[in-house]
Amino acid sequence: MNRRKKIVTKFQKKDKRTNAKLHKSKKPSYVSKAEREKLEKLTDEKVEQTTEQTAEPEAEQQ
Repeated sequence: MNRRKKIVTKFQKKDKRTNAKLHKSKKPSYVSKAEREKLEKLTDEKVEQTTEQTAEPEAEQQ
């Protein structure tokens, strides 16, 4: 019985691992607080640059 149980559990573990690889979690990965602040600064800079670029042609037209 013990030998059979070892073999069965071995295959169950293998099946469980392959199944886990097939069904990845849809949960987004964790982003640290410092990383979020960096991303926020980058997006703020991009927004400022785009607003400056759109403001320049308006000034030239007038």
